[in-house]
Amino acid sequence: MKETHKHATHPDLVKRLKRAEGHLRHVIGMIEGGETCLDIARQLAAVESAVTAAKRVLIHDHIDHCLSHDEDSVLVEMKALTKLL
Repeated sequence: MKETHKHATHPDLVKRLKRAEGHLRHVIGMIEGGETCLDIARQLAAVESAVTAAKRVLIHDHIDHCLSHDEDSVLVEMKALTKLL
């Protein structure tokens, strides 16, 4: 069984992602309601920005608190993390 892994930033991340989730549901409603493509695209860009910001916080937190101090494993993990940016 996996250990619980929690950082001080996680509650804020959950709030951000729940807000983005609600925003995304609104965008789906806009599409179903026949809103204009420009308005939908603007709202999708806002959702995307919110998720990207949350990802950035998570990755920075991981770099600050979770990376092993073994240089070889740090390099491997940093390469894996950069693929997610």
